[in-house]
Amino acid sequence: MSVGTSSAPGEERTARPPAPRPGDVADLGIDPDQLPDGLVVADEHGRVICFNAAAQRITAVPAEQALGRTLETALPLEDLEGRRWWQLTDPYGGLAIRVGQPERNLLLHGGREVLVSARYVRTRPTGPVRRVVVTLRDTEARRRTERSHAELIATVAHELRSPLTSVKGFTATLLAKWERFTDDQKRLMLETVDADADRVTRLIAELLDISRIDSGRLEVRRQPVDIGAAVSRHIQAHVAAGRPADRFLLRVQHPLPALWADPDKIDQVLSNLLENAVRHGEGTVTIDITPSASPRDREHAEPAATSVTVSDEGPGIPEESMNRVFTRFWRGSKRGGTGLGLYIVKGIVEAHGGTITVGRAPGGGAEFRFTLPVAAPAYLT
Repeated sequence: MSVGTSSAPGEERTARPPAPRPGDVADLGIDPDQLPDGLVVADEHGRVICFNAAAQRITAVPAEQALGRTLETALPLEDLEGRRWWQLTDPYGGLAIRVGQPERNLLLHGGREVLVSARYVRTRPTGPVRRVVVTLRDTEARRRTERSHAELIATVAHELRSPLTSVKGFTATLLAKWERFTDDQKRLMLETVDADADRVTRLIAELLDISRIDSGRLEVRRQPVDIGAAVSRHIQAHVAAGRPADRFLLRVQHPLPALWADPDKIDQVLSNLLENAVRHGEGTVTIDITPSASPRDREHAEPAATSVTVSDEGPGIPEESMNRVFTRFWRGSKRGGTGLGLYIVKGIVEAHGGTITVGRAPGGGAEFRFTLPVAAPAYLT
């Protein structure tokens, strides 16, 4: 596959060598077939001189059929209105100041969508085009993202409709017929409105967390955290809500290394894992807190991380579902909730530089284990 020329070995240069031109990827020691995107390069006559493996995969055209042919013949493209793209853009005869074409959706022969961008390479400004470099990307990844966003919107709309309908109904009823209800009836309706408002607030918080996780903007404000005390608070909250105290078993292995983490976000992780164990599991919910090696560096014997394991004695998670537990909208066998909690938990743990895994507990139920590095913030070291 011809992609450019190189100087002969030992050739002396009296001036600074020019930078490799797009299309001369071989000069950089890169095989075009190793590129993740499709690469098509045409010479100054519009003949294809490079057609890499990804381009073959995306277009279903063998390289031997494309090399040496004109761009329009080797890579027939149409816009979404059915117009021939190469005739519209005219890279060799169009405006001399044009440097390329931005990425857009185009259609291959047979109607398959592909993302295409082009770069016009000239030896001097406004000079003739010496190379046309075209990149091709499959649209499947974008479609998966769009489907995920559409599913998120549908889930949120569904989850918001119920509490908002309740809030609207009770407030309208109270405003219209306040004098007709007893104090106990009013209290019951207001408590329902309050609970539904909390539900909406939690959903909005989840959406904000997902947005920050997906964009890499989830902030972690590290402070000293007593992880044992944090777990104890969550257990006490469950007991206060009416669950039996003997449903929980907390085991802490001392001494634990000092843990620096975001206390609010760690509370969010613990709340989600314990709630899942109580709601979907059976028997005793066991929480083990132990020192461990760093999740990123296990070569050092000295404990540099803290691990928290939450397990139950229920039916557990089917083996075939374990690789989907931390994805969006996974709810297991029982319906209810948005299915976003474990996705957010994974994002929070990883934002701390930690890891989280799921498996089968010794008692047969589900076992979640997350490990957090314990190093202090950089400004204290």
